This record gives sequence, structure tokens and C-alpha cells, in this order.
Amino acid sequence: MSAAADRLPRLLALVPYLMSHPGARVDEVARVFGLSEKQLIDDLQLVWMCGLPGHTPGDLIDVSWDGGEILIDNADTIARPLRLGIDEASALLVALRMIAAMPELAGAVQGDALPRVVAKLEQAAGAGAAAVSSQVAVDVEAAPDALPRVREGLLKGRRLSLRYYVPGRDEVTPREVDPTRLVVADGRTYLEGWCYRAEAMRLFRLDRMLSVEVLDVPADPPEEAEPIDVTQGVFRPSPTDELVELEVTPAGRWVAEYYPCEQVTELGEGRLRIALRARDEDWVLKLALRLGDTGRIVSPRRLAERVRGEAERALALYSSGP
Repeated sequence: MSAAADRLPRLLALVPYLMSHPGARVDEVARVFGLSEKQLIDDLQLVWMCGLPGHTPGDLIDVSWDGGEILIDNADTIARPLRLGIDEASALLVALRMIAAMPELAGAVQGDALPRVVAKLEQAAGAGAAAVSSQVAVDVEAAPDALPRVREGLLKGRRLSLRYYVPGRDEVTPREVDPTRLVVADGRTYLEGWCYRAEAMRLFRLDRMLSVEVLDVPADPPEEAEPIDVTQGVFRPSPTDELVELEVTPAGRWVAEYYPCEQVTELGEGRLRIALRARDEDWVLKLALRLGDTGRIVSPRRLAERVRGEAERALALYSSGP
């Protein structure tokens, strides 16, 4: 999302906040909105130039921050806070219900606070969001005892020892990880932490943990360890990954919606040509076989030939019988 697209909803939330908090201090407001004081001042200077058509002094929003206290006036037309859209409210409701279904997470919420929040959000968002979110089931898959032990490591600040399955290489690897948080993305639960094998921050799916041991070693991730951005999904292709082109039928269009694509071209009659980056050739092979007759790899040619060979071997096993 562009900086301008990020800024507009922030400004539309900032004005109602300032209207309901007269005299709020610059440092406090900056902290609430996750901004530096300079960024907040830049936003206030932009707000000062906004208002109703006419653009006379009486039409513009009046805002001042002398002495560190913010005062705003003549902004009644946008004083009401923004409402969540159905998609936003539904996503939030699904997340809250998922937390309620996980005892290790729900236990951190005091009393009946969680169901009360869900009820209030459903009421505020309207019947549409409640209906949509109630039809979504989130399956939190985890190996036995993985989630409680990961939670223990997080709460006690202890390093974890994992035996972790890597499907791309079909191997089990030992890992020592300083845990930082639990992350839910793409419908899966992940442990985020500093991996000493990779010497970098990594995400580990809980359902791929064959064993988890809490070590008697304090978790101490290095200063350069930063949270991984999962807002656009877990899979983040690199420009150095191989570029793969596929053509899909209408039944295979889901690929363009499910995976990050470099280019999507309409071919007519519902067909698409899709270009995406593939870090793992085996992953592309599985995707192509899963598509079956709803898609095919166009390039690189060697990969298309490998898919054809694997498909022929699979068909031969079926035709040979028991």
C-alpha cells in the first residue's frame, strides 16, 4: 500500500480522536497512532489545510499544537470515528473467536472480557459481519504439546529446542530458537523467533514441529532481530527466485488470488497467464500436479518437462494395478 493510501485512513481517524481528546499532548497522540512526533506534526499541518469546499478560513479545519497541546476546531463534519467495513469486522471477529477456542491464549484474557468484546463488536458491525464471520472456521493445527510448550517458552523467556519438518527438502532439522511471539497468518499458527541455525528471524508452523523442548537458557535474540511482516501473507518471494509462468483455466484462477504474483494477464474465456516467483522447485511441481488439467507450466521448459514426467509416472502406477 502506498504512503498516501496509508495516510488517508490515519487522518480520518486522527481528527475524531483529537475532537474527543481536547488538549491531548503531541507525544501522547504520536504514541497512540504509532508515529514519531515529526510524522504527527506533518499530519497536523495537512489537516490544517483541509475542510469544506470554498477553502476560506471559515471552511478549513482549525488546528494548533503550540506548547505541545493539540487543539482542533471546525471539524464537526468528520468528527464521527470511521466504522469498520464488513471485511474488516469479519476478520477481527474470526480472530477473536479463534483466540477464544485456544485455551492457552484465552486464559490470558481476564474473566468474560473476550465474549463481551465479541458481542459488542457484532452489535457495532451489524448483522452482515456477524453472519460472514460465523461461517468461517479457523483450524489451528498443532503437534501434540507444541502450543503449550511454545507458550511456556514465551511466558518464561526461555530458548526452545525444536525438531522441525521442512517439506520442501523432506527432512527434519534440529533448531534452537529464541521465541518472540505467536503469529496467525494464512489460517495457520506460527512461532516467530530468532533461529540460530539460520542466524535470522524465522517463522515455524506449529503443525510441523515434531517435538518442542523448553531449555533452561534465557531467550536473548540479537538487537538486529525485527518482527516479520505477515500482513501480505507468510510467503514473500525474492527477486532472485526463479520466475515461473503458468496458464490456468477458469477453475485454476484461484492461484492468482492465493499466491503473490508478479504479473497476471487475461487470455480470454476466463483463462489466465500467471507469472510468479518460486523459491522451491518442488513446491511448483506440487502446485502443477494439484492443478491437473486446470493449469500447465509454460516456462521454464525443463520444469514443464519434469511435471509431465511426474504425471506420467503417477498415471502408470494407477494403470499397472495392484
